[in-house]
Amino acid sequence: MSTDFVFRLIGMVAFTVIGVVWGTQLGGMANVNLSPNVFTTDQYAITFGLVGALVGLILTPYLTTRPVRALRGFLLKVSAQTLFSGLIGLISGLTIAVLLSFPLSRLPSPFGEVFPFIGVLVFSYLGVATFLMRQNDLAMFLGSFNKGGPVSASVDQSAGWAESRTILLDTSVIIDGRIADIARTGFLPGSLLIPRFVLNELQYIADSPDSLRRQRGRRGMEVLSQLQKEPVIPVRITDIDVEGVRDVDDKLVILARQLRCPILTNDYNLNRVAELQGVNVLNVNELANAVKSVLLPGEALAIRVIQEGKESGQGVGYMDDGTMVVIENGREYLSQEILVTVTKVLQTAAGRMIFARPDSER
Repeated sequence: MSTDFVFRLIGMVAFTVIGVVWGTQLGGMANVNLSPNVFTTDQYAITFGLVGALVGLILTPYLTTRPVRALRGFLLKVSAQTLFSGLIGLISGLTIAVLLSFPLSRLPSPFGEVFPFIGVLVFSYLGVATFLMRQNDLAMFLGSFNKGGPVSASVDQSAGWAESRTILLDTSVIIDGRIADIARTGFLPGSLLIPRFVLNELQYIADSPDSLRRQRGRRGMEVLSQLQKEPVIPVRITDIDVEGVRDVDDKLVILARQLRCPILTNDYNLNRVAELQGVNVLNVNELANAVKSVLLPGEALAIRVIQEGKESGQGVGYMDDGTMVVIENGREYLSQEILVTVTKVLQTAAGRMIFARPDSER
């Protein structure tokens, strides 16, 4: 038996009783002067009782269970930190309003009756809004007492920031797979937050009729499973959603602005859109380019020539980190590992490219 059905029965009984009482009173008033065309008191009571039963059967869920479910769904979407900050702000605002209610009540009528009530509304709103805007600072301040007080937190502020930091994950970075290796090294401070709509998009890709997209989606599921098993960094899945927005990238940007946290992605378009809206972005491709080996002209390295280059006589090889090495006159060394000398290093938007010549030509 569902909760809605139980409340419908309770509401039907309650509204029936109210209708009978109301109908009896109206019937008594209508039959003060008896008339042949007027309903009797019993007829009034029965009619209003039936109408009350119908109203209670239809409207009770909209007055009881439906608002409770809507409130419950809203509270599930809001993080615990936001709820706690809003509660503290409400208590602070009500405290200030109570302190000011006595002097405000001493004002001449009608201000003495109206201003205390207005003060409660205004200071409650200001308290909640202020504490919600500074919820991250409040969380860091309260968390500092677990590490020896505010003094130690100011000394080791960067460590506290790292532990309390939240990083939003994009679908592209989960599918990419490198995030699991990065998280395993411990270079990502804080916890990884994955919204439910990102998981839904990942599942949609995994169920795609296109074999390539389906393979990428399933790979993302496996990477996510690996991340949840890693003890180095916590991974949280949240049901927080953004109402009125359908695109996943737009939802991530809005959510990052609300939570004041960065987005971890390798999507170029999302990177640019987020930066234009003032959201911090952690790009895996930029990280990969930053940690590649730095070589200067004149240095030597061993490289295996695996294919021909675009120009005549060129050979192409790749370093362990994926950096392309274009070897002048390297075509004759195909499928061989040779010693080359770096002649030029070119940094492009796609990454780093190295030009070299065989060491035997020096």
